[in-house]
Amino acid sequence: MPEATVHENATNRKKRGEAERTLLSPWTLERPHGKLGYWLVFAGVFALFTLAFVVPLVWMLLGAMKTAPELARTPPTILPERFNVDSYVEAWTFMDLAGYFTNTVVVAAGAWLLQLAVIVPAAYALSKLRPVLGNWVLGLMLATLMLPASALLVPTYLTITDVPLVGVNLINEPAAIWLPAAANAFNLYLLKRFFDQIPTELLDAARIDGAGSVTTLVRIVLPLSRPILAVVSIFAIVAAWKDFIWPLLVLQDPGVQTLSVALQRFEPDTPINLMLAGLVLASVPMVVAFLIFQRQILAGLTAGSLKG
Repeated sequence: MPEATVHENATNRKKRGEAERTLLSPWTLERPHGKLGYWLVFAGVFALFTLAFVVPLVWMLLGAMKTAPELARTPPTILPERFNVDSYVEAWTFMDLAGYFTNTVVVAAGAWLLQLAVIVPAAYALSKLRPVLGNWVLGLMLATLMLPASALLVPTYLTITDVPLVGVNLINEPAAIWLPAAANAFNLYLLKRFFDQIPTELLDAARIDGAGSVTTLVRIVLPLSRPILAVVSIFAIVAAWKDFIWPLLVLQDPGVQTLSVALQRFEPDTPINLMLAGLVLASVPMVVAFLIFQRQILAGLTAGSLKG
């Protein structure tokens, strides 16, 4: 083989390796042994992740269909002796889950709306308006992510019991969850990073046409940001839906508690099969939401740039 051809092939392989930075080079994957090893590793990892995430959900779903004595049996049965869905109906009425579902929806919806109302303008200002000391403000916000959540419980609780400037006690009020949820540094950073990718020329053209900052945000930035807004929305709703420690502290009245707190309160006096049924019912809305919006979530997480 001529030396020039060998050099050209080596150069092409080098370029392909630089374009695809993986543990195994494309040349290795093209070989039969490379393909076999790749698929074996992929199948093993896929099986491990399936066992880790799917099996507990399936066990909870099937356990709710068993009777309490069958659940306590040793060794445990894999499938119920009789598929009985009456446990779900009984759990719904026994624990009055309808009221707690309503409370949780109110808490999650309010936390979502207030969080978007706060972090969207803040991320837009930090990304495009560039205020004085904006980088310092962003750095201080991100520094809060380094603190453990337990370290913030006491100061946040003291703030909620006596809101500064207003002097209002928000215990047993949904606003006690809405206000802390609005200050989400992680979601704010996600939005800012997405806004940074929007071409400045688009905003300059809008300003030349006479659009102000608010008009530019509403008519240009937000329509382009639908994927990341979907991701942030899912994160906000799921966080408010599944949160336990903070609602346990601030929602002390049983009539206003969320599902996570109510299920924990019912646990000592509730048969285990009904408890599992309640857990399944509490998980269904978030699982359905993810299945419906999974395409938007993945698009938002992988969105890296916009071409103008």
